[in-house]
Amino acid sequence: MKKIDPKQISERENYKFLIGSIIPRPIAFVTSISEDGVVNAAPFSFFNIVSSNPPMISVSIQRKKGEPKDTARNIRAKEQFVVHIVDTENVEQVNKTAANLPPDESEIAVAGLSLVKSEKIDVPGVKEAKVRLECVLEKALELGGDDETAGCDLIIGKVVYYHIEETLYEEGRIDPVGLGAISRLAGNDYAKIGEQFTIKRPL
Repeated sequence: MKKIDPKQISERENYKFLIGSIIPRPIAFVTSISEDGVVNAAPFSFFNIVSSNPPMISVSIQRKKGEPKDTARNIRAKEQFVVHIVDTENVEQVNKTAANLPPDESEIAVAGLSLVKSEKIDVPGVKEAKVRLECVLEKALELGGDDETAGCDLIIGKVVYYHIEETLYEEGRIDPVGLGAISRLAGNDYAKIGEQFTIKRPL
C-alpha cells in the first residue's frame, strides 16, 4: 500500500484525500440568521449524528484562511440553526447556495427556495426539504491547524424539533427510498441511495 504522512502533503491534498476516501457523506443544508437579520443558507458534508439522548448532530464548517464562514459566525451569535436533508428533488437548488455571496445577500433567493417558519426557534427552515431539524447550539469548538490558526468550526447542535414529510414516516420509521437522500462524494460528484442489503448484527 502507498504510505502518506499528512504532514508531508499540502492542506489541499489532505482535503482531497479525505473527501475522496470517506464516502458517501450525508449533506447538511443549514439555514442561519445574521445579526442584521439576513437568512444564510449553505450545504456542508462534514455532518453526522452525535447522540440520540438527547438528539444531537454535528456540522464541521471549514474556514477560509482562518476566517469563519457566515454560517459558523451566525450560529455562534444566535445559537440557533436549522439542518435540512438534501434529496434528489432539491439538490440542484441546494448546489446553487454554495456560491460565494456577500454576508448581506441571502442564498435562498438566488436558489429559488421558500422559507417556512420554525416551531421552537427564530431561524426559518426551507419548505422544499422533506426533513428538517430545528437546532440550538450545544457547543462550538474552534479546531486549529498545524500553524495554530483555527481550520474549522465544529458545531454541535441539540435538535429541539423534527419536521418530516408525512408520507415518509410510519410507525417510527423513515422510508429511505421515498426520502431520496443525496450523499456527497468528491469534486462535483454526488450519489443517490443505491442497492440496499441487510446483514444481521451479532448478538
